[in-house]
Amino acid sequence: MGPGDGTTIVTGGTGGLGVGVVRALVDAGHDVVVTWVVPAEADHFPDDLRQRCRLEQVDVLSERGLADLVARQAAGVWALVHLVGGYLDGAPVADMAMDGWDHQFALNVRSTALAMRAVLGVMVSQGAGRVVAVTSRAAVRPFAGASAYASSKSALITLVEAASDEVRQSNVCVNCIAPSVIDTPGNRAANPDADSGRWVSPADIGAVIAFLCAPESRAITGAMIPVFGRA
Repeated sequence: MGPGDGTTIVTGGTGGLGVGVVRALVDAGHDVVVTWVVPAEADHFPDDLRQRCRLEQVDVLSERGLADLVARQAAGVWALVHLVGGYLDGAPVADMAMDGWDHQFALNVRSTALAMRAVLGVMVSQGAGRVVAVTSRAAVRPFAGASAYASSKSALITLVEAASDEVRQSNVCVNCIAPSVIDTPGNRAANPDADSGRWVSPADIGAVIAFLCAPESRAITGAMIPVFGRA
């Protein structure tokens, strides 16, 4: 199997990072399905990409959402690129409301586990597949006020390593990338005085993910790939 022999599912593919990743994947020949939850996500998706992939409304925090999507892919699922996640800053441990902690783990870890559970059995049955999740540089370089975010992203790395060990003998590769600050409109608006030229672009992240989703990446699994740009 390869990019032309099964679906590549991209969760969270309608955002600032997602559009760059989806573009890289369709340019590489993948048959891409992009999930969305609220209508505004689909409404703002670029028209040129809309013609080159499929959009499906799926709640990735639902145990049935992605499982049902996977079951609808008659040709199987070649790759899962899980971009769904959330960020929490300015919450020192001593003052943190625990619902913020729980929400970070739900978005960043539970959603990844649910997505993996939906695809890994199918990929093992096929004898091939690729999974790429997104952690963060904060997982290995945590900073004050972001303990929930950094901890959840660190847990994601452990999840990837364990899942990789479970399926590596079936030619299923499970990896994650760790961006620094991503050059998106949202991050530029939140950091107007920063030197965004040092950040990593969605296009560059997309190129790394496209490689990890290629048949030629079969020797890489259980890895955390730094994608820091110049930040």
